[in-house]
Amino acid sequence: MSLDVVQLPLGPIQTNCYLVRRPNAPEAVVVDPSGDAAEIRLELAARGARCVGILITHGHWDHLGGVADLAEGTGAPIHMAEAERELLELAGEHTPAGVYVRPAQPTVLLGGDETIELAGITFETVAVAGHSPGHLAFAAEGALFSGDVLFAGSVGRTDLPGSDWETLSASIARLVDRFDPETIVYPGHGPATTLGHELATNPFLADLRATRQ
Repeated sequence: MSLDVVQLPLGPIQTNCYLVRRPNAPEAVVVDPSGDAAEIRLELAARGARCVGILITHGHWDHLGGVADLAEGTGAPIHMAEAERELLELAGEHTPAGVYVRPAQPTVLLGGDETIELAGITFETVAVAGHSPGHLAFAAEGALFSGDVLFAGSVGRTDLPGSDWETLSASIARLVDRFDPETIVYPGHGPATTLGHELATNPFLADLRATRQ
């Protein structure tokens, strides 16, 4: 794989933020700035890179912690689903007690099936509703940033407002059908995995596995 991906578990519940660039490139993309923007910028600086784009998989508060500050400090455009823009624009109305997320205005609104060119990398957007109504995944060169749709050994919650198990299952099936089994999945929580490994072993994909045998 020709991408350099750094995983940073950040914020109150250690949500994964990803720094994505070509090896040793001066520009990077940040996926889900989930914690302190200063920490993200320090990590980028230590690697000789600067943020030129922000990609948000979905609008749940734990994925948005550093978005506003990172965008303001770097001038990087914020890309997120149009269906979930309110969760960022009115972030204070959608966070649990004791948690503060600074609101921001998304720069580029997405719906899925777009192509985004940032830092010399072509990202494909994939609509993967189920955990949240406007959830997106971002795919690039054998990497899939899945947010909270698919994890190593698990899947996204479907007991939240706007979530639905059948929709989530269909979204995961779409990913399995569209991408190579060796595709590396970088989830919103926990370690990286591959699509093939999850199809073969993930207990939540048993029904999907049965239809692919």
